[in-house]
Amino acid sequence: MRDKKLMHNIGIQVVIAMIIGALVGLFMGEGAAIFGPLGTIFIHLIKMLVIPLVVVSIIAGAASLGDSPSAGKIGVGTFAFFIITSGVAVTLALVMGNIFKPGAGVDFSAHGQSLTQVTAEQGALPGAMDTLIGMIPTNVFESMTSGNILQILVFCIFFGIALSKVKGDGAKPIINGLNTIVEAFVWMINCVMIIAPIGVFGLMAESVGSFGFQALEVVLKLFVVFVVAILIYAFIFFPLVVKFFSNVPAMKFVSAMKKPQAMALSTASSMATLPVTMETCEEELNVSKATAAFVLPLGATINMTGNAIYYGLVAMFFAQMYHVDLTMMAYAAIIFTSTLGAIGQAGVPGPSFLVVAVLLAAGIPIDGLPLLFALDRIFDMIRTSLNITGDAVCAVVMDRFNPEHK
Repeated sequence: MRDKKLMHNIGIQVVIAMIIGALVGLFMGEGAAIFGPLGTIFIHLIKMLVIPLVVVSIIAGAASLGDSPSAGKIGVGTFAFFIITSGVAVTLALVMGNIFKPGAGVDFSAHGQSLTQVTAEQGALPGAMDTLIGMIPTNVFESMTSGNILQILVFCIFFGIALSKVKGDGAKPIINGLNTIVEAFVWMINCVMIIAPIGVFGLMAESVGSFGFQALEVVLKLFVVFVVAILIYAFIFFPLVVKFFSNVPAMKFVSAMKKPQAMALSTASSMATLPVTMETCEEELNVSKATAAFVLPLGATINMTGNAIYYGLVAMFFAQMYHVDLTMMAYAAIIFTSTLGAIGQAGVPGPSFLVVAVLLAAGIPIDGLPLLFALDRIFDMIRTSLNITGDAVCAVVMDRFNPEHK
């Protein structure tokens, strides 16, 4: 009976699909691309629902929190949490990079001819004022159609708070209606999740078939150190934060996060995993709907803890490979650029050129980066699983300050 129940667990099904997909990709090689459309269909179905879910959830969450005396505390606390945990993450990466030295003795000369040109412009970060201006939409409908999540968040938070300030009971029908729409989206997402194992199989088969594991040989030490750093943060640091700063038992949190972590690992997208993360936080971790609806979509957009670890380790990797002696100012530049670079990166899969900005800030050559870009899907899958874990940790911590906590 227990075995039958386990087999009906979507998280278990996703993990099994990942393993089978990886084996098929390894066996078929590039021919496994025929299964790619299965993954594409699944991702498109998720993306179809994500933007409207984010819009409705954020407005409903901000409206529910906006009239609460702790609203400001939750809002400021959420941003502070993401910045602090990203800063700690890149610091951990630098420490591990110094201890294990993943770039020592690595020779890229054999791959030199296959590397495409990487320019400083590709990793250019906008200035603080440009970033601030870019967050404000001039046409919110255009922001929705183009998928500019940060602009959507700004408008929806503003609108949600405005609803909470409407005098009398005029806004209550709208807020109730929004909550009803959220429930409808959850039903739709649950329907899509039925085919999740099939989609995950297609994604894994195509990914492993296209890149294989041979390319990892050159950067194997970096990969191993990266995985260890992710595991330390996911299963030691974050559980300790949950234990001391939330009302949720640490072991219960770790157990509940298996399903969204498996989904994040397979889709490499915080936004695609958002519906599963929200469901887990509300149903299994007893986070209030208002807190989950506010914190989790925000986290899926601006909280990239796994990316911060990746940036720090890649910086150490290339500094050691090119024999660059890093000064304290260089370390500070890596921490600062990695933290700010991770904040605001889109929660969708794809090569990350923000690491270029991190390397340039510390005066480290960027010539060898294209080799890592070829493997970015594999790194992205792993760091995304940490990103969504950080979102959930923030949700359970911030929920302590919500007076409507269940």
